[in-house]
Parts: sequence; C-alpha cells; structure tokens
Amino acid sequence: MATLRLRGVSKRFGRTEAVENLHLTVEDGEFFVLLGPSGAGKTTTLGLIAGLETPDNGEIYLNEVDITGVQPWKRDVAMAFESYALYPHMSVFDNIAFPLRAPTRSPRLSEQEIKAKVHRIAEMLQIDKLLDRSPSQLSGGQRQRTSLGRMLVRQPRAFLMDEPIVHLDAKLRHHMRGELKLLHEQFATTTLYATPDWVEAVAMGDRIAVLNRGRIAQIGTPDEIYNQPVNRFVADFVGEPPMNMLEGRFVRQNGSLQFDLGGAAIIVNDRLGHALDRADGTEWQIGVRPSGV
Repeated sequence: MATLRLRGVSKRFGRTEAVENLHLTVEDGEFFVLLGPSGAGKTTTLGLIAGLETPDNGEIYLNEVDITGVQPWKRDVAMAFESYALYPHMSVFDNIAFPLRAPTRSPRLSEQEIKAKVHRIAEMLQIDKLLDRSPSQLSGGQRQRTSLGRMLVRQPRAFLMDEPIVHLDAKLRHHMRGELKLLHEQFATTTLYATPDWVEAVAMGDRIAVLNRGRIAQIGTPDEIYNQPVNRFVADFVGEPPMNMLEGRFVRQNGSLQFDLGGAAIIVNDRLGHALDRADGTEWQIGVRPSGV
C-alpha cells in the first residue's frame, strides 16, 4: 500500500533546471507513467523519489510520511534502471537474489524461499536458463531483464522503472509490457514508470504525466492525453503521425461559427460553437488527428 506525493520538488544541476516545481500524486496501486523526451526530467524525478538525488526544494511523501531526507534503503521502494547496474562478479541468480539477502531485510528468508522467488521471476522474464551465467555472458536485453528481475523480486511498496525494457527487441518488449501489467494486476503495487515511447505510455498507464524540460505539460488518462492535448508540445509528442495543426480565425458567417483557414472554412460543431461563442475574430490553432479526418 503506497501513495507517492511530490510537492514543489525542484532539482538543478549547474545551470540546468532538471526538475522545476514538480507537483505530482501517484495514487495507491496506480500504474503511473512519466512520458517525455530525453532530458525532460524523468530519470531525475525517479532518482529523487528513490533517494539517489536530493531535491533543492520541495518534499516527497510516501503514505503521508515525509521521506525527503530518508536514506534510500529505508524508503521501501525498488528501482530498475535503463543502465543495468549489475554486479559483475555475481551470477544472474545472485544478482536477482541480492535484495532478498540484504542484512537490513526483515523478515529474513531461507535460501529455499529465496530460490523459489528468484526462479519464479526468472521464468516470467525468460531468463531461467541463464541463472548460472555472469553478466558478461549476457546480451544487452538479457542484462536488462536481470536488472528488472532484481527489482521485481523485492515486492516493495512502490516500483520505480526507468525505461526498463528499452533495450529489448520489439517482440520481447511487447511481451514484457503485458507481463508488467499482469504483475501489476496481481500485486497492485504502486508503480511509476518512465518512458519516451508514447505508445508504451498509452498502452500501460492508468494515468500519464507528460514532461517537458523538467515541468509537467499535462496529466491525464491515456484517452485525455491523446485526444485532448492541452498544448502544442503534447499534441506533437503524442501520436504517430503527429497531429495536424491548422492556423486560422473563428468567424461568424450565416449564423454559424466557422474556422476560417484563409481560403477555406470549417463549420464548428454546435457543442464547440457554444463554448467558443466569444472567439469571433480570434486567431487560433486547432489540431486534427489523421485518424479523426
């Protein structure tokens, strides 16, 4: 059971504002996606929650308890990294089992219990045949799955996933999306998942926060993010091909509200016409999905 809250969190690296005045709530049991391009602040946000980074301003709460200054190993959250962060001298089995053997873990598990947990996760990730190998003997995708397994085996209060399946091939990536969602349904663990892939975000997220240069551009359900973008950045970033943007003016002609493109005009839906009743003569941009034409 975990609710994550970030209140006015900011983090600067030199002159770069990686995260700026971030207000975010991830509800208990929610699968929440951070979506944005490289440099948007996704990894920094996860690092702040995990305790790997210290915010310059703001507070971070887990179940209404301020964890801003709490040591990472006391936060009861688990993180999977885009970089594998595996122990090179350990086997795949021992890498996955490592958090189960931690001296700070309570209650302690027997080696038989650890073996059962590791094998269950390894089978799900299709690396059960690789448990005796070292990380140097694995492909990039296999290393990523090992890193993911080390996070999943813990069953903490919250999962933090930083582009965890980016190095997998397309077929396995599609499979893992389904497996991660199935795992979430089984354990209902609060999950914050970062990705630059809007298809992945829409397919997996209960809600999505679109980040741009360290700030939230929009928060909403996948349907809201796709069909009701609040600004040009979200409209361009979400969707392939991107949304078509038309520039013109709303004008009144023959008793109806029309969008004048300068040589062509679109009659506005009656429902929208009422909402835009005061838009006569105003310059606007409207977006049209190719699928909506």
